[in-house]
Amino acid sequence: MNRTLKSTISMVAIAAMSIGALAACGSSTSGDDAKGKVYYLNFKPESADQWTALAKEYTKETGIEVKVQTAASNTYEQTLKSEIAKTEAPTLFQVNGPVGYQNWKRYTADLSGTDVYKELTNQDVALKDGDKVVGVPYVMETYGIIYNKDILNKYFALDGAKAKSVDEIDNFDTLKAVADDMQARKDELGIKGAFTSAGFDSSSDWRFKTHLANLPLYYEFQKDKVTEQPATIKGTYLPNYKKIFDLYITDSTTDRTQLSAKTGDDANSEFALGEAAFYQNGTWAWTDLAKAGMKAESVGMMPIYIGVKGEEKQGLVTGSENYWCINDKASDADKKATEDFLKWVITSDTGKKALSEDMGFTTPFKTFDDVKSDNPLTEAAVEDQKSGKTQVSWNFTMMPSEEWKNKLGQALLEYAQGTGDWNAVKTAFVDGWASEYSATH
Repeated sequence: MNRTLKSTISMVAIAAMSIGALAACGSSTSGDDAKGKVYYLNFKPESADQWTALAKEYTKETGIEVKVQTAASNTYEQTLKSEIAKTEAPTLFQVNGPVGYQNWKRYTADLSGTDVYKELTNQDVALKDGDKVVGVPYVMETYGIIYNKDILNKYFALDGAKAKSVDEIDNFDTLKAVADDMQARKDELGIKGAFTSAGFDSSSDWRFKTHLANLPLYYEFQKDKVTEQPATIKGTYLPNYKKIFDLYITDSTTDRTQLSAKTGDDANSEFALGEAAFYQNGTWAWTDLAKAGMKAESVGMMPIYIGVKGEEKQGLVTGSENYWCINDKASDADKKATEDFLKWVITSDTGKKALSEDMGFTTPFKTFDDVKSDNPLTEAAVEDQKSGKTQVSWNFTMMPSEEWKNKLGQALLEYAQGTGDWNAVKTAFVDGWASEYSATH
């Protein structure tokens, strides 16, 4: 996902391929059959050069041929559809999550016996179909409520503070009590509000119509054991969505009637300048916060609490839109060569440097435990993964369309500024899901 939140890959159904094309996929009959070879169709254009260099280094070390092709931006599905039908098909490709997987499930090998799966710090983040491991994420991103440690410590020292440490804020009721009290004592604390402004232009609204909306979806899908994109949703946890959104727009630096004029830059600036204690965003936000003058030791990140029973054991929202899949229709030799290449990428010094430094990825593998990051939000995410808490998964990859998000965002803004009511948010959330799912299927 890029830092302005890529929209999820569209759910256009793939046209049926001829039996002849399917039979031709993958295997090679050239002289290096026994050794196998690797063909990686890369999704990220921004890391194309790094992958090409990495492939050359692996070939130099092992003699195994590794070909890397990078799809142009926003053309990955189309390119994969074309390449997978060729005799020399990719042995390694990507899906964006459960929705993208449905398009390619006939091509995904079981990765449960591979080193790349075994080395995951938390195997729950793998993409699974029943007991089959069909995708392994290689870059993870995490979001929650970023907080200013200095402001919170100042608040905790006040007489009558509703909490005395950040560890006590592990549920919605405590978060609300603290935020309400901070808002009431903002002059005493030298802040403009507990939370940064919830702006609703395109640089900011994705934080609420996509990332925050993930929370009620996560709990509903958990409760109903939903593992694939559903045609309809119930909106069971919409009252909880309303509670956290109300907190954001009430205990804020900005009057709710002014939110339509606020941007992502405004929220970043408010937080960096110490005008607010809380800021919903993710690991990718650190670059901008650091540029604005924040010190790493002043920043932490806590889960987004929405008032669901047992949320004290809930962690940050962690997920990926980048899952490696091995082509099950490739030859056994090519599949083995691809497994070995991935093992080398995540265990060798060359591969680890390429992923963590050259490409700048936050990786989910145990082999990177000795790789230190200068991003305090990444460090918070790593600590959260080791805490024993249950990370909230990314379910927004199942959202039916960009139009669904846009209509939800518009309904949220109208509710916030008082020109609409919460029923319109419910309608956009539940009825909008059914109509958009129908339109995209």
